[in-house]
Amino acid sequence: MLQIKKIGLLVVFALCYLKNSGQEIARFNPDTIKTIQLDSAVNITAQKFGVETFINAIITDNSFYQAFRNMKKYGFIAENRIFTYNKKNKVDGKIYRKIKHHPSGPVKMEYLVKQDTGKVYKKNGKYQLYTIEMFDYIFMNAYNSEFVAEGPMTTGKGGESNESYKSKLKTLIFAPGRPIKGLPFIGSKTQIFTANMRQYYDYSYYSGTYLDSIPVYWFKVKVKPDLSNGTKDGLMIKELTTIFDKRNFEILGRYVDMKYSNMLFDFDVQMNIEMSYFEGEKLPSKISYQGNWDYPFKKEERASFLIVHKDYQGEKR
Repeated sequence: MLQIKKIGLLVVFALCYLKNSGQEIARFNPDTIKTIQLDSAVNITAQKFGVETFINAIITDNSFYQAFRNMKKYGFIAENRIFTYNKKNKVDGKIYRKIKHHPSGPVKMEYLVKQDTGKVYKKNGKYQLYTIEMFDYIFMNAYNSEFVAEGPMTTGKGGESNESYKSKLKTLIFAPGRPIKGLPFIGSKTQIFTANMRQYYDYSYYSGTYLDSIPVYWFKVKVKPDLSNGTKDGLMIKELTTIFDKRNFEILGRYVDMKYSNMLFDFDVQMNIEMSYFEGEKLPSKISYQGNWDYPFKKEERASFLIVHKDYQGEKR
């Protein structure tokens, strides 16, 4: 059952959704990148530039993940807001952390503010929700570890170790479209760019401006609206939107909408990640998530979070 819990949350942690009725506060809605102004549909006539260009860039890209590694080289302020919800969609737990990251020295992570209210912890001191435990495992570890120029990200290894699940989670977040080994009922459903899967999706691309000044392409992959309900239910990734910098074709933003249900677990998830440049290097600036996940005989988990990284400072040499 623990394996089912981890599998479900790996998928759900990566992306999430929740109905709005009766909520105490509006969730951080990870809509398709709010900071972009679309101009018009792009009429691409060049034979060597089109849908395949965008797809190949998404599948082969490692720079999006590398940006999260590179942030460790800089000083910055991280503000993390986390909310958990009960069955009536009322907030029952809140976490706020304002952290100063130091790129050098023995102390990497300095808490400027740390506030926890409501049903956040169990009596034994552990988190109520596995969602929050995974949040800490991914983001707090990143803030508190040294920069290491690692190789390309893997697509998940077998086994049930935390490192194995962490690797699979990275693939879900940073490399959608690639297969994920070792996730029963799920791994192959992430491969939305195979010849068989492409028949179920529409593709569109637009020209736009990101953060008021950066010229970008906005590329959307979305489930076709005229499919039968049974076919739609079998497609895990409902939408994948990617923002490309026109000047260098770097990926600056990604939005994913995922939903899936079977006898083992049920999830409905959205996640949005945005990058910005500091001294010419691409670094993460905003991550928003919201979602539910549920599996038999365990408490349903509902959570949302907003992560903002700001005030980057140059490396101290």
